[in-house]
Amino acid sequence: MIWKEGHIEGVLIEPFKSFSDDRGWLAELFRSDDLSGDDFPAMGYISGTLAGKQRGPHEHVYQSDRFGFFHGHYRLFLWDARKGSTSEGVRCVLDVGLAHSVVVTIPPGVVHAYVNAGSEDAFVLNFPNKLYAGLNRKESVDEIRHEDLENSPYTLD
Repeated sequence: MIWKEGHIEGVLIEPFKSFSDDRGWLAELFRSDDLSGDDFPAMGYISGTLAGKQRGPHEHVYQSDRFGFFHGHYRLFLWDARKGSTSEGVRCVLDVGLAHSVVVTIPPGVVHAYVNAGSEDAFVLNFPNKLYAGLNRKESVDEIRHEDLENSPYTLD
């Protein structure tokens, strides 16, 4: 598939706002008055990615991810594979991390992946709006994994 570059409908890219003083800094990760009910986090976690390693590409059927890229250097890849979306067939590539700290909300059906493009471990915060494997981890995981598929159209180049 040939992807066109551009912005993807429903993806929110916001600056990671931090406030500094002589002690260091503070950043608000989310506020209930900044998010709609559909995007409000159901859980939160931090993941570390080794230099040169990638996570994804994968997508969710119901879940929105809210990633905070705040430490390290990542290349984020997004593909709109949603039938009928105004941005169907669009790929978006962003360089994010410490030098360009952002929070990205990725709606269901948008395939996403990131690679640690730096030389040391990097960290991402994620605040998805659904629980992993549902309440008490008793449901199917809402994830369609593309990284192990032969001839996947979602390549990180």
